[in-house]
Amino acid sequence: MSLIKLKETPEQIELIKAMGSKNLTVSREASEAVAAFLGPVIKKVLLTLGTSSAIYRDAEFDEDADPSLPLDLFFDQGEGFVTTWSQSQAGGLPTSTVNGISELKFQTYRIDSAVSFNKRYARKHRLDVVSKAIERMVNEVLIKQERNAWAVILKALAEATTNVPTAAGGGVSPTTYKHVIGGSTSGSFLLNDLNKLMTRVKRINESYSANTPISPFSNGPTDLYVSPEIKEQIRAFAYNPINTAATASTTRVGAEQYLSDDLRNDIYRNAGMQSIFGVVINELVELGDGQKYNTLFGSFATSVVGPAGSASFNVAADEIVVAIDNSRGSFIRPVSRQAESGGTFSVLPDGQWDGYGARVEKVGFYGFVEEGRLCIDARAVAGIAV
Repeated sequence: MSLIKLKETPEQIELIKAMGSKNLTVSREASEAVAAFLGPVIKKVLLTLGTSSAIYRDAEFDEDADPSLPLDLFFDQGEGFVTTWSQSQAGGLPTSTVNGISELKFQTYRIDSAVSFNKRYARKHRLDVVSKAIERMVNEVLIKQERNAWAVILKALAEATTNVPTAAGGGVSPTTYKHVIGGSTSGSFLLNDLNKLMTRVKRINESYSANTPISPFSNGPTDLYVSPEIKEQIRAFAYNPINTAATASTTRVGAEQYLSDDLRNDIYRNAGMQSIFGVVINELVELGDGQKYNTLFGSFATSVVGPAGSASFNVAADEIVVAIDNSRGSFIRPVSRQAESGGTFSVLPDGQWDGYGARVEKVGFYGFVEEGRLCIDARAVAGIAV
């Protein structure tokens, strides 16, 4: 199935044929016309394809502006400071910065791609070739966007800690909670661990006065991102005699209870559970042992506990389950709005072929988006080391 398919209308065919003209002026004008309508189309495709687009919300700003965020409108922290994670350049290591409750200046970077094809395909109005070239541009931009977006999420998850006031000695002494908890049994995803994670998220989301926060800051995790192997274990709830114990044992002891038959039947009918305790399950092939997001998290997780009581996260054997609270709006994608087009994704004719186009006989496009990735409140992300 093609991501982008050009309609074979007479007008569109003539426009594509004009791109292949040996007259550089005609070819350039046609390329500019095609580029003008490709920008909004590619923007929509990128928003529907990326997994991170469900986590980040866009914050548009004018091109060449000096963008910032008023952090005091996003936080209710008694300490007077917050820690944010961001990147200074595409592919860079996300860093944490402590800021006062004021205007947070952030950096953006350009993610781009260029594609080209022989003019003879345009002259023959091979719309399939043109479509595939644009798809290539979409794929290259998408890969870069996803890598940068998840780098910020995983960096924040690996390093985040929250001080929670607890009663001690008649006063209030803070307890430092990490946002990643270790699973009870190595290699097993258990309902008991998810239940504990939801409690941990509630604790780290206490208000600055150690009270119950007002809505919407008390919803807990809304989405769970798991590997195909973890999703396999969830499907197995339909037939494995899983119990309420904190281990993977299939033998019931004492008052331990098996998963109810009604829930098993529901999992079976729906070819797997789509949500647990109201938390939506999202499957990512990039997660799991040896996969790129798991390896990336492992490179950040210098102080994360592992499963089954181990002192550290072992990237060779453990995997991370990521929980996101999408109700908070803590993950932001600042994106530049181009002055001429008014859009956030721009496509231009690739001018490198103009000077000697008669000899090379190529036509191409250059596309780019100016964006950044921010996690302004790490309380919106938590995880389980399995």
